[in-house]
Amino acid sequence: MRILLTGISGQVGAALRASLSSTQNLIAVDRSVLDLSQPNFLTPTLDRLSPDLIINPAAYTAVDQAEDERELAYRVNAEAPGVIAQWAAARGVPMVHFSTDYVFDGSGSRPWREDDVTGPLSVYGASKFAGEIAIRESGGSHLIIRTSGVFAPTGKNFLTTIMRLAGEREELRIVADQIGAPTSARSIAQALTLIIKGQNSFRHGFDTDSIKRRFDDADGLLHLSNRGETSWHGFASAIVDGLRRRGAQLAVRDVVAIASRDYKTKAQRPLNSRMDMTRLEKTIGIQMPDWREALEVELNQLPL
Repeated sequence: MRILLTGISGQVGAALRASLSSTQNLIAVDRSVLDLSQPNFLTPTLDRLSPDLIINPAAYTAVDQAEDERELAYRVNAEAPGVIAQWAAARGVPMVHFSTDYVFDGSGSRPWREDDVTGPLSVYGASKFAGEIAIRESGGSHLIIRTSGVFAPTGKNFLTTIMRLAGEREELRIVADQIGAPTSARSIAQALTLIIKGQNSFRHGFDTDSIKRRFDDADGLLHLSNRGETSWHGFASAIVDGLRRRGAQLAVRDVVAIASRDYKTKAQRPLNSRMDMTRLEKTIGIQMPDWREALEVELNQLPL
C-alpha cells in the first residue's frame, strides 16, 4: 500500500512520519511537493504519486494571522482538502484529515461530542470546519480527526514557547479560563497508526478494505486528544515544574493566572475545548494517555 503523508514539516506530520517509518511505501511530502495553497495544481501531483491511502495533517494554523489572511486560510484548510477528497473519492482511496476543537464555540463545560452543533469563533476555526464539510461532501471513505492543543519537543508550539520564555522572563502571565487537554503529536501519531493498521493485525500490515470499515465504524469523524483537562496556565505550570525537575536553568519565578479578556488576541478562542472521546474508546477501542504522561515523554526529548 502506498501511503501519502502530507505536512511532514509540521508537528503531527513529523510524528506520523516517525510512527510510520517502517512502512516501505510511505510517500512523505512537504509543501514543496504538495502545496495546499495552490489547490488547482494538486490533482496532477496526486495522479503522479498515486497513493492508496492519504493522511493529511497539513494545514494553515496561524490562528491570529488567519483573521487577516482569510482567503489563504480557506484555500489551505478548506478548498485544498476538498480537492484531495474528490480525487480520493473518485478512485476509492480512503483519506484521513485533521481538524480542531476550534470548530466549536467553547460554550458550557461538557466535553464536545462528534455530533454536537459547531460554531467556530475565528476564521481559522471556520476554515477548518469548511474543510470538514468539503471532505464529507466528496462522498469518499474518510476519517476526520478533531484534536486540541497539539505540542511537541520541536517546532513552534506551546511547549517550546514556554520553555523559551521561562528561560528569559521572571514572570509568565498565562490564560487560565480556556480549558481543554493538551495533546502531544506523538500520542496522535501512535493512535492513528493503531486505527489504520488495526490493533489486532499489526503483523498483517495495511489493508484498504479494513481501513474503510474502521472509518465507517467511526462514522467518518473522531475526537482524539490526550485524556484529562487543564488550562493553558495549568499546562504552563506543569511545563515549568517539569523543566525544573530536570535541572533546567530558568529565569521564571512566577506563573501568573490571567483571564482571556486580559490577553487580547485578534482571534477569539473557545473557553471550553474539552473533547468527548467515547467514540474513540468504545467504537475504536483506543484509550489515550493522560496529558501529564504525554508531557513527561516530550520533556525528556527537550535539549536542556
